[in-house]
Amino acid sequence: MVEAFAVASGKGGTGKTTSTLALGMALAEDHDVTVVDADTGMANLLFHAGLDDATVTLHDLLVEDIDAAVDDAVYERFGMKVVPCGTSLAAFRAADPERLRDVVAELAADTDVLLLDSPAALGSKSAVLPVVLADRTVVVLQPTIPALSDGLKVQEYARSYGTETAGTLFNRVRDDEGIDRVIDRAERYFGGETLGVVPESDDARSARAAGEPLLAHAPASPASRAFREAANRLDVRDGTSETVADRFRSAVVPDDV
Repeated sequence: MVEAFAVASGKGGTGKTTSTLALGMALAEDHDVTVVDADTGMANLLFHAGLDDATVTLHDLLVEDIDAAVDDAVYERFGMKVVPCGTSLAAFRAADPERLRDVVAELAADTDVLLLDSPAALGSKSAVLPVVLADRTVVVLQPTIPALSDGLKVQEYARSYGTETAGTLFNRVRDDEGIDRVIDRAERYFGGETLGVVPESDDARSARAAGEPLLAHAPASPASRAFREAANRLDVRDGTSETVADRFRSAVVPDDV
């Protein structure tokens, strides 16, 4: 089986990268998981995964005149495969986002679950491509009306390219935020189910400082437990790697955003 999920939000600060790695580690208990930092303009997954010294990154695979194999950018970390992206502005400018199709297609041939950590805003071709390539999106939200609005924009765009919504994940939730009322409203507008409610956690910040995913840094924390419960609700659909790879390679890259 293989299925690609874009982990998206529509705004920064929701804890999207923390969520991507947490879901990846939880899913890796039962599946072969590959996590890709597809946020080529504002990459930070490498810091969360202790890969800030990675010698080859996704940027290298997207620049035409750099001789790098996909396997060179794949690192075994925390029970999963991680493809970090670099932080160089020059490399971002030189990268061809359309090459992401072939990279993801090759990765799909050797995994069960692909998690694409997507850019926060849909402002460029490189930003929208992950939700265009994915089978389904996991929309990470904070329990506020602006966050819901931004998440709905991501969902609407993804659906216009045939990408379904796997569910919503509420992150960084404080006790006094009336989460039940917000969830009721969200379930009327978003596809899929509410996968989970993850509390605000100091452990998430200390995990990033330590260069570790939250589930590795504080596996027994309430936030880690909530992420595991969310992963358990995320049904992974069967699919053949050949079919998925062919779809990635033939994906239509939008000219305008």
